[in-house]
This record gives sequence, C-alpha cells and structure tokens, in this order.
Amino acid sequence: MGPSTATQQPKISTWLYPLARRLHFYAGIFIAPFIIIAAITGGLYALSIPAEKIIYRHELTASSQDTRLTIDEQVAAANSYVGDANASPAAVRPAPQAGATTRVMYADENLGESETRGVFVDPATGEIRGDLTVYGSSGSLPVRAWISTFHTNLHLGKFGHVYSELAASWMWVVALGGVTLWILRAQKLTKKKDLVVPNNKIKGYRRTLSWHSSAGIWLALGMVFFSATGITWSTYAGENVKNLRTAMSWTTPSVNKSLDGSTISSDEHAHHHGSHTTHDAHTRQEPQEQAISYDRILQDARQEPTIDSRNIEIVPGADRTAWTVTETQRSFPTQVDSVAVNPQNDTIVDTVRFADYPLAAKLTRWGVDTHMGIMFGAVNQLVIVIFSVALTMLCIWGYVMWWQRRPKNKSHRLGAVPPHTMWKNIPVWFWLPLTLVAIAIGLFLPLLGISLVLFLALDTVFIYRKKQTQ
Repeated sequence: MGPSTATQQPKISTWLYPLARRLHFYAGIFIAPFIIIAAITGGLYALSIPAEKIIYRHELTASSQDTRLTIDEQVAAANSYVGDANASPAAVRPAPQAGATTRVMYADENLGESETRGVFVDPATGEIRGDLTVYGSSGSLPVRAWISTFHTNLHLGKFGHVYSELAASWMWVVALGGVTLWILRAQKLTKKKDLVVPNNKIKGYRRTLSWHSSAGIWLALGMVFFSATGITWSTYAGENVKNLRTAMSWTTPSVNKSLDGSTISSDEHAHHHGSHTTHDAHTRQEPQEQAISYDRILQDARQEPTIDSRNIEIVPGADRTAWTVTETQRSFPTQVDSVAVNPQNDTIVDTVRFADYPLAAKLTRWGVDTHMGIMFGAVNQLVIVIFSVALTMLCIWGYVMWWQRRPKNKSHRLGAVPPHTMWKNIPVWFWLPLTLVAIAIGLFLPLLGISLVLFLALDTVFIYRKKQTQ
C-alpha cells in the first residue's frame, strides 16, 4: 500500500515559491533604497571618469606635443613651484603621451589619508599647469574623488559605509531570489516570450510585474557581479574577504623594494577610496643621501622587458631602500607590472609581473577595474550607466507593485505582505541546511546576518498580529 496523503512531502513549488517571494519582498522593501542610492552614485562615478578629462583639461594637457625637458628637469620645476628645491616627491607619473602633463605628487600633512598634492608640469616648457589634490593610487582628481566617496559612504565617514555594505550584501540575495521566482513562474506561463520581454498588452499589477521580472532576469548577472565586487570594499565583510584571500594565498603580490629583505603590501582597492590605503606613493619619503636621477631609474627599469607601458609611476625609496617603477594601466590589457631598482648600483632588486599573479588575484584586479568602469574604457562606463538606470527602475517597479497590490475594499494604504503559510510547508529535511547556510552567510556577511535576523523578527510580529486579528 502506498504512503498516505498525510505523510507525502509537499511539492517544492508549494513552499519554495512562497519562501522566495517573502524573502524577496522583505529584502526589496527595506534594502531597495540603499540599492537605488548605490546604483545612482555608481552611474555618476562612471560618468565622472570622462568628465574629469574635460573639467581638468587645462591641468592634464600640455601646451604642445613636444617633450623637451627630462623628468629630472620637470621635477626640479615642480620643486621650485612648491618652494623647496630639495623636496622629495612621493611619486612621479611622467606624461603618458605627447600633449599630456607630468604629474609630480607630494605628501602633505594637511591632506587626508591617501591624498597627495599633485603638481602638473608641462614637459615642453616646465610651466606649472595646475596644483590639485590627488586621491588614491589611480590619481583621481577632486570631482571624481568626491563622487567616489559619496558612492562608498555618502560623505558620512565610517557610519556611511553601512549603507553601501548593506546594498552590496543583499543585492545578490535579491537577484537570486528573483531568479528563483522567475524560474518557478516560467513553469506556469504559456507564452515564454513574456519571461524576457515586457508584455504591454496587459494592465495594472500584471503589467508592472512583467516589466519587473523580465528586466530582473536581464540584470541578475550584473547584480551578482557588482554585489560580489562591492563586498570586497566593505568594512566588515571586506575584512572577512581579506582574511579568506590571505588564508587561500589569493592575495595580490607586491614588489619587494626593501634592501633588507622586508616586504610591503598591496591594495587593489586603494584607487577607489582612502580608508585602507597602502600605496607607497602616499607615504612621506625620507630624502636620499645624494641626488638620484628619475630618468636613470626609469631607464634602468625599462631594461626589464615587462615594463613597457606608457603609463608608469616612479616612487622614490627612503634611505637605503630601492625605488619602484610600476605600470598603472588598468584598462584592457592590464599592465600593472612592477620592478624595484637599487639606486646605488642600477640593478633590479625585485620584479612582479601581472602574468605571474594567482588566478584569484587576477580576477580580483579585473573585477575591481570593471566595477570602476576603467577596464574597457567608454564601453565599460556606458554599460554601467545603463545598468544603473535599469536597476533603479527595477527597484521602483517593485514599490509600484506593492502599491498596486493594496486591498481595494479596505482602508489599507499599503500593499499586503506575501502569505506566511509557506513556513509550515517547508519539509523537515530542508530546515537544517537552510539554517546552516543562513548562519554561515550571516557570519561572513555580518550586516546581512543582522538585518536577516531583524527581518525574521519583524515577520514573526506580523504573523502574530495577524493571528490575533483573526
């Protein structure tokens, strides 16, 4: 005799769909505002990259295509401008192409962490074309840096980082929850085209749902990508990511410029914010015992075939410390090789090649640069802007659906919460893995874990109040 109906396990769709819908609902209602802000500010940051070239055109552009002055002469002109002929710049970025200026950067105790004073020198005449604060290892200028900080913490300091970490921690959950609903919904729809293309022939809630679900499936992969790469910048989860990478030997290798065998660290995120900077160009350098030629250091570095990019940065070493020459081209193809040069005997002390990075470090580098909109240039920036607009609309459609679902025959002003009956339908065998996975994710992504507990507490209150009114 077969099993009775009472002992049969419910079909997965009878509990998974309501569970995914309820989680998707709570995450969408409470986290969507953070996602909207992150999307808008992220799109603005992508636009700030080309805008920077226009806003600071005078500082970035030389008066002619000539390069008559040596790097040493250009540094001397910058030193004269800052009023210290013996100054030791924190870093120098020679003009990457004809018609561009050389950037000479100085440490300044009046500036914040990861900030340097950038003096822009005309390679043809030695004219000082500008004097601006430079941010991070990418050399962001004030407008782009302001938008970057707004994107990461709304200019609210450490407290503001909570907003961006919440958005990054939950976006992948919202995306995967939506994909789950999309797959289960696909089993019921007869017109499969409606799954990927909005149906404008229907009206009201169903039409909004069509736009929301079809747009969501197109954006899901991007949401997971921006969530994963954004988490690496976060305060709490980011530290866990850092520890995991260290434990798995996935960290980004850095050139050893110390002549006594000690090492330095690297931070692939230093160009986007100033809270965790380890970039050598942003530390004050001690003067060398004797003048060392920047041109000679660069010439020595060029003897290493790996240093072949036009975009390079020369960082003077402290006393008895090697100088470094590092490629700074993070657009495709990535060129971030680095060498350390002993200034006393012109020998290469150490070399780090991007080709030798661990695969995880390469993926991190590419992910960060794509997230920033610099990996593929204008195309990358355009895609981010389009994605930002679409993601904002996706969240707005979610709120519109909530409004459209409000009871018409009652005084309720808001839409109803999805039914909670799925809790009793979840099979026993699923509870243990579900709980273990939730705890593991919550520990790795602390803000997600804390907010998930709050959602469950709020859900319990809603269920209790509904039972009391019945």
